[in-house]
Amino acid sequence: MTIKEIVKKYSNELRFVTHIPAKEVEILMMFLLNKNTIWLHLNYEKEFEKEKELATLVKKRATNYPLEYIIEKASFYGEMFIVKPGVLIPRPETEILVENAVEILKDKKEEIKVLEIGTGSGIISVMLALLIPNIKIIAVDINEKALELAKQNAIKHGVENRIDFRLSNLYENVNENDIFLCISNPPYIANDYKLPPNVKYEPSNALFGGVIGDELLKDIIKQTNEKKIPYLLCEMGYDQKTPLENYFKEFNVEFYSFYKDYESFDRGFTLKFKK
Repeated sequence: MTIKEIVKKYSNELRFVTHIPAKEVEILMMFLLNKNTIWLHLNYEKEFEKEKELATLVKKRATNYPLEYIIEKASFYGEMFIVKPGVLIPRPETEILVENAVEILKDKKEEIKVLEIGTGSGIISVMLALLIPNIKIIAVDINEKALELAKQNAIKHGVENRIDFRLSNLYENVNENDIFLCISNPPYIANDYKLPPNVKYEPSNALFGGVIGDELLKDIIKQTNEKKIPYLLCEMGYDQKTPLENYFKEFNVEFYSFYKDYESFDRGFTLKFKK
């Protein structure tokens, strides 16, 4: 069968798990052939010789198993990152968090030290290192598998010398007193929340933030204040703006702002503590 015929045949098997079944079949084919989209479309009438392997991958994807885990990569901020099972898959809305940090950091002339809590696959730290030349980053996580993957992504993008990866629960192994900004996309989903089928394959410790969901966020806010770090930028749940805004009142805050994601849900905040 030709590539064109194969795409049509297997798209039907993915119609219940994605709104772009044909595109996903093409992505799986490109993964198997190690080819790009242009090559695939130029060769649409050629025979496809890896149907057996493709059938196996399509069957796996049809169970809602994430496409990114199958092909072991995901796009973020226009760059390609390595993704592996056991580590959270990058989300497009986290790009906004990176953009907000860049706005604060871009005009700094001296070397700036930044901390990322819960680095996961390392996408935030790697992107900040790519976008801000004079940055030094401490990136922490409680997941050793995540730290190994984050290091791989830092090496892939040539910024490993500017990121210090550490196994640490929040500030447990962070003793520096010259950190200018802390950034985090922490777990913020309530423990009893029923996840969509595709998300159940991702690590629960990167998703669930406590009984209410904002407990870890509040810990980060409190400990960042105690460390006298001026700026804190975090992603959050769509329904956490009011409780977090009330929690800010417990601290000496210079200013704060919230932002929305691409679907217009409340998704994060920038907070500056008074010196």
